[in-house]
Amino acid sequence: MAVTFVLGSTSKDGVAPIKVRVQGTNPPVNVLQSTGLFMAPNIFKRRNEEAYMSKYRRNEELQKVIDLIEEIRRKLQGMYDAGETLNREIVHEVVSNITNREQKEQKDAEDEKKRIEEERANKITFSKFIDSYIKEAREGNRSTVHGKKYASYSLTNINQAITKFHEFEEFKGCEYDFEDINLDFYYQFQNFLTSRNYALNTVGKTINWIKTFMSFAESEGLHTNPAYRDKRFKGVRVDADSIYLTNEDLNKLREVDISDMAMGYTLARDKFFIGVWTAQRVSDYNNINKDDVKVYKEQHIKEVLVSPDSNETRSIIVEDEVTVLNITQQKTGAKVSIPCSPELKAILEKYDYNVPHLADQKINEYIKEIAKRAGLDDSIRIEKVVGGKKKVEYTPKWKLVHTHTARRTGATLMYLSGMDLFDIMKITGHTSPASLKKYIKADELDVAQKIVKKYEYFR
Repeated sequence: MAVTFVLGSTSKDGVAPIKVRVQGTNPPVNVLQSTGLFMAPNIFKRRNEEAYMSKYRRNEELQKVIDLIEEIRRKLQGMYDAGETLNREIVHEVVSNITNREQKEQKDAEDEKKRIEEERANKITFSKFIDSYIKEAREGNRSTVHGKKYASYSLTNINQAITKFHEFEEFKGCEYDFEDINLDFYYQFQNFLTSRNYALNTVGKTINWIKTFMSFAESEGLHTNPAYRDKRFKGVRVDADSIYLTNEDLNKLREVDISDMAMGYTLARDKFFIGVWTAQRVSDYNNINKDDVKVYKEQHIKEVLVSPDSNETRSIIVEDEVTVLNITQQKTGAKVSIPCSPELKAILEKYDYNVPHLADQKINEYIKEIAKRAGLDDSIRIEKVVGGKKKVEYTPKWKLVHTHTARRTGATLMYLSGMDLFDIMKITGHTSPASLKKYIKADELDVAQKIVKKYEYFR
């Protein structure tokens, strides 16, 4: 068999197309195929003359064409010698594979790059899982571990923590995947937050959310990385210097004149007192309506005088009404029943048991202004750990009053009244005395007075 090359017609540019001719008798073949390559006729004819071609040795394009021609010849000759079938389609494929190899390799490389980019874009990394989870939670498509929709304040807390995580990713210049969440990440992330002077509790809360999302993802089969469960991988927190309001403080809040303030201030104060008398979270005491209130009849026997002038008594049946507020807590799903105190009942009746909603932020803003006007200006010592260092500040009490103060105040006043911890837990929804005690903010003097009232030993 012979593999030869011939030229087509010369173009105006002085080059001609190169064609390959494959001829043989055993097996028979006679194919003329364009190669898609071009060469000047004078060079083509003398391409095998070393002396003549020496002046073209630095012409890379020309050398490339000559090398491709020789590669085509060797390939086709080798196939024929091996007894392989050669026809027009096969010769065309051989020639195309050789002459278009660079383009094909380039295209394959581009396709592989695109595939990797698409795979990376579609891959659920830890960072993407968090963002997706939060988005779905906001849309109501993700539930808490108790099967409830996330409350707005919970989503705000989550978003604040995850924003810090993304700030860390930006600082490190990378996107974190599940396998990256290990002790090395933990120490670096903790140092990053501390270096930016975040309070210790903020650092601890953020770390704990990272652990929570790793747990969520693991339960969905997205990773098998156990590093986040290491005992050293923990969010350290300290008891917050939150306050509670004494009965004297509450009297000041109750009696201060706010008639010149907007109507929202009155509603905020009423809501705050609802929070005190129910000891609930703002997400629960901010959405009370008539359906939450039940009135029960309670009968008991009472001894009364037969007449004013007689010591003789008789038994009568007395029927009392007991008003109870039934709440299913948004955060935990716990169901609590709260007996309505006279003041709580009066506030609820004022709004016909359908208390208008007021945004948490507005309640916080208004109740601080009311507390300031009421003269709650005692200097409160606040201890913080900021940037890894202990810091002491003194702040007027009114600045520390917010929606959650109502819950702490309610729990603390119940405790100081002598109520059993387990009874208080039935109202607040806490699952253990230890968790409830974190809410009870009574100072030493308050506790001492409580003990004196309870025990004869000190009287």
